[in-house]
Amino acid sequence: MAWVPQSCTLPTEEQPLRVAEFDTLFVDALVRVERPARVRARLVLDAAAEPAARELAARETSCCSFFTFTFEHDETGRLLMDVAVLEAHVPVLDALVARAAGART
Repeated sequence: MAWVPQSCTLPTEEQPLRVAEFDTLFVDALVRVERPARVRARLVLDAAAEPAARELAARETSCCSFFTFTFEHDETGRLLMDVAVLEAHVPVLDALVARAAGART
């Protein structure tokens, strides 16, 4: 739970459930993690995960408004889920990237 910032408005008892949802997305759909900028990460996902990824991102933005999620598809049809933060929240992004990368191993 180290990556959940104090500014998150999700009730504390619901935070482990949200982390588990991200873990499930990472395990089930993550192809790779890219870090094109210090303040931005790109999660390359199987295209079939798009509805779940969009819904999870919408709920995450509602409690952690410092996240910005954008979506597009690459030339192979995979879903590109970009996650951006302001400089002050880079440690949160770092932890999210580490968690995603850990799910790949």
